[in-house]
Amino acid sequence: MAEIVNKIKDSGLIQLDMADFKPSIPILGIDLTEQLWQGLVLREKDFRAWISSNDWSAYDHTAVYIFCSSDAIIPTWAYMLIGSELSNYSVYFLVGSKSDLEKRLIEREIRNLDLSKFKDQRVIVKGCSDIPNPDFASTALVAHIRPVVKSLMYGEPCSTVPIYKKR
Repeated sequence: MAEIVNKIKDSGLIQLDMADFKPSIPILGIDLTEQLWQGLVLREKDFRAWISSNDWSAYDHTAVYIFCSSDAIIPTWAYMLIGSELSNYSVYFLVGSKSDLEKRLIEREIRNLDLSKFKDQRVIVKGCSDIPNPDFASTALVAHIRPVVKSLMYGEPCSTVPIYKKR
């Protein structure tokens, strides 16, 4: 019986799985709606009391998105106070939605990618990856990796869609 040859492995193609860029730290949200007086406004004295009594260490080694799920206008200083407390710990945080935070974390992972191993290589970005915001993630990857690769494709090795080819 003839030996089975893995032609994909022998082709020199490098396969990237977008799931490798999926955020690996816990993601938590802080909803300021709970701090509104009568569900309408943020009172500085009450808010500062909440800031002082809250256990911010619970957010250590996490990523946090700060938001307000109600229609209230939150003053900038409120976000700054929370950010100041979170800065005491190993926390990545931003004001915005969970999706905003996931995108930022994915982009950070992509930017940490060592491009030297992709220089003048043929790269396939695996389709069907389990990652939040796949359209964002794939375009961020293209922007980061395209300047160094020989060619860039999307899909599976048996059926790829060409994205870029160096001239």
